Amino acid sequence: MLVKWIRCTVVDRRGFERGQRKWAGLLGEPGFRGQGGGWSRGRSDVAHIFSFWESRAFYDSFMARSHDRLASAQSGTFKDARVRLFDHRFDVKTGFEPRFTDADLLRVALCRVHEERAEHFVLMQEKVWNPAMAGSPGMIRGLFGEAPGSEFLVLSMWRSAAEHGKYRTERVERLALRAQTEADVAALAGDIVDMEAAWTV
Repeated sequence: MLVKWIRCTVVDRRGFERGQRKWAGLLGEPGFRGQGGGWSRGRSDVAHIFSFWESRAFYDSFMARSHDRLASAQSGTFKDARVRLFDHRFDVKTGFEPRFTDADLLRVALCRVHEERAEHFVLMQEKVWNPAMAGSPGMIRGLFGEAPGSEFLVLSMWRSAAEHGKYRTERVERLALRAQTEADVAALAGDIVDMEAAWTV
């Protein structure tokens, strides 16, 4: 599965949200699996959108055919769009599906990892972080993706901000020590996203 992450700064909120609803047109696209997103908790003008495709081939075909027509509805409503593509490596918890209707909150982390440490980082994700997140009652589902250049995406869906807060305060520092995260990671960026139900396709 291919994961697309779009992060952009919105300059016309109403126009952007109106345009976001037009992406319902994705539903008939071959290989399309789902899309959802919302607003950054940290910066009210930043939007995050995640879309999922069965394969790169399906995605490339969509980009060549229908993308520009759907995207035109949002033209001029945002700037600084950053688009990244990741290959799904494994699930966080089991049975990841690109469904958003039961999640209130998304947590996204982008990790740029030292190349020589990439294998260790992936192993620690499987052996240390995954079980900890999967054991967190409020975490519904998540995935771990990889992009060229030793870049990794950790995306998790949460029932509520309160549940996510419990996981963070209790566990993160202890887990980071155990996983030797500091030695693996060259740069870490992340955000917490309040889901917008109307953006779900």
